[in-house]
Amino acid sequence: MIYPMEEQMPEGVAAHYDELDKYYLEIWGEHVHHGLWETGRERTDEATRLLTVRLAEAIGIDEGHRVCDAGCGYGGTARLLAKEFGAEVTGYTLSERQYDFAKTQTGDADNPVYHCQDFFDNTLPDASFDAAISIESSEHMPDKELFFREFFRILKPGGRVACYAWLANPDPDGWMINYFLEPICREGRLPSMGDSTDYRALLQGAGFVDFTFRDYSQEVKKTWPVIIGRMAKRLTWDSEARAFLFNGPENRLFAKTVLRIWLAYETGAMHYGLFTARKPEAGESPAMDESREEAVEVQTGAGDGIDPVFPFPEDS
Repeated sequence: MIYPMEEQMPEGVAAHYDELDKYYLEIWGEHVHHGLWETGRERTDEATRLLTVRLAEAIGIDEGHRVCDAGCGYGGTARLLAKEFGAEVTGYTLSERQYDFAKTQTGDADNPVYHCQDFFDNTLPDASFDAAISIESSEHMPDKELFFREFFRILKPGGRVACYAWLANPDPDGWMINYFLEPICREGRLPSMGDSTDYRALLQGAGFVDFTFRDYSQEVKKTWPVIIGRMAKRLTWDSEARAFLFNGPENRLFAKTVLRIWLAYETGAMHYGLFTARKPEAGESPAMDESREEAVEVQTGAGDGIDPVFPFPEDS
């Protein structure tokens, strides 16, 4: 696990997204996460949608399923799951700006439901959700063990968890930590950044079984040249953006972090992947079932249409 030199707290995460709200919305859009380029030919909007679709398919989100989206941002994923998959979604965000935007997009509809609240302060009933998801939000959690224990608590027996996460190289050189991973954590308001082994331990420690992990680093890294290009174009004509970059609040430094993240992917310092797991059925032992550690396959739409999803690396 990589830790920043300065402790990062939820209030800092909320301030980061509130202060940068204008630029997140105008440069990223309502989906503040990576895109997934399976063929490399997808438009950016197609790639961002595809990232969510692959998560939903991986854990079988379907009509009427209750889904908890911890770290829902502007609610783009929640609305997609409600509209395209028929799910009933409850989302949490720390950011008042994100919450306000999400509410305006939903209007008087009661699905999705949004909360501007620390997920750790939720009052959700035990065993009340079919799925719990985290798209690039677990990185912001100061207590990742408690985070996954909360997911376990709110899921029904047999419920599924899916988590896209920014990941550290499992054996980083010193320069990777000093120039990329530690500054990315500090500037991006991440209390820590784990690797795939850390996440497996977190999921297993919370009681989950049927673990899978898929490394999507190559499919998502195009996100950062796209964002850098949009930022550069914006700075050429927007004097307000230039003034913000040079004289704005501390979180303006995230513009530099974007360059770090791009280089972190290119050098292998940073990875990206999707984790899934299942809460055991009532009476089922939470101990790992070795027979479930075989590779499984899912439809991806790339190439021949079928790519393998492997268990965690040390089980292969």
